[in-house]
This record gives sequence, structure tokens and C-alpha cells, in this order.
Amino acid sequence: MTHIALYDLAHARTGDKGNHANISLIAYKEEDFDWLVHQVTAEKVALHFGARKPSQVRRYVLPNLGAMNFVLDNVLDGGVNDSLNLDMHGKSLSFHLLTLRIEKP
Repeated sequence: MTHIALYDLAHARTGDKGNHANISLIAYKEEDFDWLVHQVTAEKVALHFGARKPSQVRRYVLPNLGAMNFVLDNVLDGGVNDSLNLDMHGKSLSFHLLTLRIEKP
């Protein structure tokens, strides 16, 4: 079974709200979207971010946009005002998600 990194099929954007991050995963090609939905579950994302210890990961599927949005609760070390983290906005989290390896379609 061959695996590839998400960055081969999609790009991502990150936002933050307090101590929570949301990461949008957007397929480059429409024909890859269903495969991404099948492969990139909230559970897999929670495991991939295990070191950040998210208290919950929710996935919202946006088929008209060919995208998914993942909300990761409590992953920003308290958020912008409370964190000593160098990336307090969590912008690099989108790059981390794109390193997730999935089965090749």
C-alpha cells in the first residue's frame, strides 16, 4: 500500500479563536475531494496532533467548496494573550496537518 502526504492533494489555511484552532483543508482537484473525506477523519487528525493534546477535534465537510474544516479545541497553549508559544496564532498547524500521510488514491 502506497502512502502520500496531504500536501500532494490539498492545501490548508489556519485560523484561531482563543485557545482553539481551525484548519481548512482544500483539495487541489475536485476528483480528489471524496478520497480526502474518506481518508482524513477527525480521529486521524486528533492522533496526528496528539502532542498538542486537543481536547476535541470536529470536522465539517464543505462539499461545494471541496474543503473540510477541522476545529481543534485547546491546542494553542491558552491563545494569543496567554501563550508563551512562538506560534501563538497556530499558523504553522496547517503545515503540520499537510504532513499527515494517507493512502494514495
